[in-house]
Amino acid sequence: MEFHYIKPESTTLSGLPISTVSTCFLVSDYFKNRPSKGKPEVTSPDQVTLCPDSNQSHVSDWITDLNCRNSVSVILGRPIPELADLIEKICSHKSWEGIITRLWPKSRSLEAIFTGQMAQYIPILEFYSYKLPQVSTVYGCSESTFGFNVDPLSKPQDASYTFLPNISYFEFLPIDHERDIASIVDLVNVKQGCYYEPVVTNSFGLTRYLIGDILQVVGFYNSTPQFRFVRRKNIVLSVETEMTTEEDILKALARASLVLESSSDVMLMGFTCYADVSTFPGHYVFYWELKARAIKDVVEPDKKVLVECCSVLEESFDALYRRLRSKGGVIGALEIRVVQKGTFDSLMEYFTSQGGSTAQYKTPICINSSEALAVLESKVLSRFYSERSPPLDS
Repeated sequence: MEFHYIKPESTTLSGLPISTVSTCFLVSDYFKNRPSKGKPEVTSPDQVTLCPDSNQSHVSDWITDLNCRNSVSVILGRPIPELADLIEKICSHKSWEGIITRLWPKSRSLEAIFTGQMAQYIPILEFYSYKLPQVSTVYGCSESTFGFNVDPLSKPQDASYTFLPNISYFEFLPIDHERDIASIVDLVNVKQGCYYEPVVTNSFGLTRYLIGDILQVVGFYNSTPQFRFVRRKNIVLSVETEMTTEEDILKALARASLVLESSSDVMLMGFTCYADVSTFPGHYVFYWELKARAIKDVVEPDKKVLVECCSVLEESFDALYRRLRSKGGVIGALEIRVVQKGTFDSLMEYFTSQGGSTAQYKTPICINSSEALAVLESKVLSRFYSERSPPLDS
């Protein structure tokens, strides 16, 4: 079952039309006129997907011809008040934990993107789905599809992707030779255990484009290399000489989220962070947006729990961070700033207002923009600091 959403087209600051990739596809003649044998089994008929009034989902008032209205109404179907009552009852429960399996009892898995920044939403999907298997089937980007997961039921954090050489022409730049173009290797020459940045040349004319992802070769399917997504390039927190990568941040966040959810009735809905070096000693700052498990409950941050989360984050970082924090005195206590509900929606609105693509937007793991930080700072409700130094041997 697939959910298709169509969003209104908007314009950039320069007046160019802009919309999401999925919207462009769904409103295209290619989608509307595709052969019946090639049509995927979608949840709703095309007429429902393309309905101009998403709130009322009825036939457009612009269609005045009675025969036309009747034919479309047949496809839209008759009202089913019993089903509407059931959905309303399910959605009225105090908590939405497991709501996916309550609305769709026969659901067997969730298919989504879980690499990079998207990994932070794994616990949220587990909450809403009663831990249905989460399937990451494909690795790709706007420039090209790269490969597929031939073991789709593997955990998202263990997923690897088998590259298909007939999609685009792939080359790989070893990350320890980033300035040496001559060190680029072809797909057949990558080595297991090594780290690379993919370079793609596609059929649309894009030539030797650096994707900006760091991948590790973890094995082979027959003779075809399989890659694990490690992190985005250049996403690093640093106060002194330590380098905390995206992978480090996400692992630490997973541990802290377990503490948060096991010790309170709130869950983490969104986060970002930055290294504050405006004062000495500099320190890491995490912005957290929290949500109560019960729908109507107000979030009341528990100081003891949030302080413990600060400590768990620090204890999850590498040995150099812990040493500089505990003995060097050059890194200050990690801070969590709890922000208002909807803060990360406001952050998205800021970035898209600056010309960013709505289709490509992902909440950045690390913030460098002073204007974006100002958006976050205006929404801060409370602040919490780690009250103990991390052990050197953790």
